[in-house]
Amino acid sequence: MAETQGKVITCKAAVLWGPKEPFVIQEICVDPPKKMEVRVKILYSSICHTDLGFWTGGNEAEQAFPRILGHEAVGIVESVGEGVKDVKEGDHVIPTFNGECGECRVCKQEESNLCERYQVDPMKRVMVIDGGTRFSTTIDKDGAKRQSQPIYHFLNTSTFTEYTVLDSANVVKIDPNAPLRQMSLLSCGVSTGVGAAWNTAKMKEGKTTAVFGLGSVGLAVAEGARARGATRIIGVDANASKFEKGKLMGVTDFVNPKDLTKPVHQMIRELTGGGVDYSFECTGNVDVLREAFLSTHAGWGSTVLVGIYQTPRTLPLHPMELFDGRTITGSVFGGFKPKSHLPNFAQQCMKGVVKLEPFITNELPFEKINDAFQLLRDGKSLRCLLQISKLLKK
Repeated sequence: MAETQGKVITCKAAVLWGPKEPFVIQEICVDPPKKMEVRVKILYSSICHTDLGFWTGGNEAEQAFPRILGHEAVGIVESVGEGVKDVKEGDHVIPTFNGECGECRVCKQEESNLCERYQVDPMKRVMVIDGGTRFSTTIDKDGAKRQSQPIYHFLNTSTFTEYTVLDSANVVKIDPNAPLRQMSLLSCGVSTGVGAAWNTAKMKEGKTTAVFGLGSVGLAVAEGARARGATRIIGVDANASKFEKGKLMGVTDFVNPKDLTKPVHQMIRELTGGGVDYSFECTGNVDVLREAFLSTHAGWGSTVLVGIYQTPRTLPLHPMELFDGRTITGSVFGGFKPKSHLPNFAQQCMKGVVKLEPFITNELPFEKINDAFQLLRDGKSLRCLLQISKLLKK
């Protein structure tokens, strides 16, 4: 890697030129990292529903093209910019869309993981230090003339490329012995779900929970609840095929809203003698949120919002409903502070406290990225793992 340090790298990337367009595998140029930036060779990247949501053009305010998506990955540090102290060339790292600078007042206290400068920002498409991009390609113009075309960044990460550049606040060093295939899952989905149970809900042993939406994040919530000793984990999903996978993550009961003649919350209250201790809404649907809220027990029930809500509709609750003692709160990245918490979480995963392998349902070469997105769209994949590049042994 010393041969490339300080130089522009030409490599392959999956570039998105417009919403719903196929990804184009093409050569791009990746600039060296500037002050407090890190250039990373991406080894594996998996696909999340957030990538799919952007690809469909769900929020026009976030749109900027061309762009390199991807935010769930693992890689190795190729080089670092001026001032970077906590990672070095050759370190195994996880890119995180939610950063931790370690210096702002939020990073210095325990109550929040939303760094003032590097927290998740779907509108952000350039680097912090200079407002520029580190990606570019050449395009033909006016027949013979060629010019450089900037390519925008995505969610502080951009991992659908052989090399990417990130702010150092969004790079987390992990144990070099950690299984790289699995570690990409800690960039988003598994950390978000498990952390919602552990850090946000602070789930205790012997409690009951209901998980609404059994995609990757919902199943990660269930896995986190199982690891914390929940006695009953009720999975709620309209796709009955998800129950088999859910049982591997500790789901004990399955409720399919399509099979009911009564509201879901009423069924859950009957199953549990008044409601669950915790519920998690992982679909981003406000109507489902109301069912999740009402499925908890009066007096102490806690509901955690994990899904992404793109609708302009507001909370479907009357203020007086909170007087019954139920609470509701949101969770970003599972409450994990990336640099402070993820290395230890990775160690716990290595010890089997949380099982990662069941989340990887498909593996494809980088060139098949469009097929991987189709699998997710069709509901045939939890996490499809793409091998972006290979780690060369010394």
